[in-house]
Amino acid sequence: MSHSHTKPPAPIALRVKAIETLLVEKGVLNQGVVDAIVDVFEHNLGPKNGAKVVAKAWTDPAYKEWLLKDGTAAIESLGFSGFQGEYMVVVENTPDIHNVLVCTLCSCYPWPVLGLPPNWYKTAPYRSRVVLNPRSVLEEFDLHVPDNVEVRVWDSTSDVRYMVLPERPKGTEGWSEEQLAELVTRDSMIGTGVCKAA
Repeated sequence: MSHSHTKPPAPIALRVKAIETLLVEKGVLNQGVVDAIVDVFEHNLGPKNGAKVVAKAWTDPAYKEWLLKDGTAAIESLGFSGFQGEYMVVVENTPDIHNVLVCTLCSCYPWPVLGLPPNWYKTAPYRSRVVLNPRSVLEEFDLHVPDNVEVRVWDSTSDVRYMVLPERPKGTEGWSEEQLAELVTRDSMIGTGVCKAA
């Protein structure tokens, strides 16, 4: 006779829940605040926001020009701003230039448009190696940048966050912003990947 059992949560999840429960019981933390913070991270921050910015730039030349001139204001006009996105610079990938982002000091990252940073972004090997030899690091992400394309590395700081405006995939002429946003990946806005093909 077989029994179906629910798999227990991972040890780290259990620890987080225990700490959260204790803080709520002691009155240090309000459960409503925790839920609100989780909701913000799940619905108001993340790569889908960045994808909307990219899709608008691909379809609206005036917006694209504004985005590249004043990333902070252009991004804020779409409702994406706040902590870790106070000052944004957007750099454009072209057939001749490929941009990639890093934070060599810690893990500064544009949360309002890209969400939380991936674990690899915060590691010392990525932070040091992408500056010294970006092409080999990009190869490890299965991104092959031709020798005739210049690779530029942008170092985020506590004062400025960067975002890559990836190249628009071929065959997407006439697509809506919503359709285009579906092709934009988090890694394409960091520079360690490209958008999905049409």
